[in-house]
Amino acid sequence: MENQKNFITNLYELNVGDIMKDINNIPLVEKGSDITCILSILNKQKHIWVIDNKENLRILGLITESDTLKLFSPPYTPMQSFDKPVLQSLQYGLSTTAEEIMTKNPISVSPEDKIKDVIIIMKQNKIKQMPVVDENYKLLGEVALYQFIQEFNKNKVLNE
Repeated sequence: MENQKNFITNLYELNVGDIMKDINNIPLVEKGSDITCILSILNKQKHIWVIDNKENLRILGLITESDTLKLFSPPYTPMQSFDKPVLQSLQYGLSTTAEEIMTKNPISVSPEDKIKDVIIIMKQNKIKQMPVVDENYKLLGEVALYQFIQEFNKNKVLNE
């Protein structure tokens, strides 16, 4: 129990840059990427970062599996009889790009931020991953809840 307490205390004081996954190890697409590319990546990943382009790597948004639900929903449902149809439904066959379905302006952190602060932000906003960016919103990597779990499990194995 004491080891766990020490581990958590030490984890809180780490900087995001100490444990973040770098740009080469995270899923990302440019804003103009089509739905086929997006769904192909989401077949293996739970989320994708959307960037302006591969030159400036400026973060624009995030696509999660939940963001694609509207693509598979019928254009009308009984509860929507007076609403507009979901034009992004794949049923219409319209081309859809990453920019059209992403969640815009994700909450981001810098490599210098403390893990303790990141965990508080994640909890308050009910999010599991955050982009790590520089002062120009250039994507450097990501920090995610599963990384904290991996660090905890790795520590547990080392201390058994």
